[in-house]
Amino acid sequence: MASLLTSRIALVTGANGGLGVHVTNALLEAGATVVGLAPKIAAAEFQHPSFVPLPATISSLADAGQAVATVIARFGRIDVLAHLVGGFAGGTPVAETGDETMRQMFALNFDSAFYMLSAVVPHMRQAKSGCIIAIGSRAAEDPGPGVGAYSASKAALVSLVRTVAAENSGAGITANVLLPGTMDTPANRGAMPKEDFSKWVQPASVASLIVWLAGDGGKDVNGAVIPVYGRQS
Repeated sequence: MASLLTSRIALVTGANGGLGVHVTNALLEAGATVVGLAPKIAAAEFQHPSFVPLPATISSLADAGQAVATVIARFGRIDVLAHLVGGFAGGTPVAETGDETMRQMFALNFDSAFYMLSAVVPHMRQAKSGCIIAIGSRAAEDPGPGVGAYSASKAALVSLVRTVAAENSGAGITANVLLPGTMDTPANRGAMPKEDFSKWVQPASVASLIVWLAGDGGKDVNGAVIPVYGRQS
């Protein structure tokens, strides 16, 4: 395990979030050098010699371009992009959903991915290699009442990643998206304290799948939309 991703440079967005902590640690344990991007992040959050914090926002093409340029300037390449940034808002039918909520969901779940892919893909094409993994949601393919803005933004993300996979299939780049069900994070436990946590998806399981996709074992997986539903019906 320790040598699975040795010498690879991984850029993780949302690196200190509920899922990001697990993904960052799993990539570090697999031997990768991990650049962890988040608005506020410090080296002390991951006491590992191969962790590099990158305090940055990715709310525009310019922001993402600057963040990626910083990584390229230091390491010369980005082998893996794990895009974990996202958010949730819901609780109202589509006809009662305000423009602010719709725009917020697309900004968090779609726009940020578009900006990062736009910035990273040219460098991966130049290197003729790269692995992109994005985190979607089960709601992208299995929407329910009251989450129209969220599910639509995640469905758009799926389309975006599959398009990038198709556009770069001959360039040595893979792009895949994972669709977790409800994940067992502190934030979700706080928001849904009466739910059965044992049925939720474990972040460590998602992290392990990301490590596998980033390694040689996942090199032939491209354009996949992978459900990770745990024990939820």
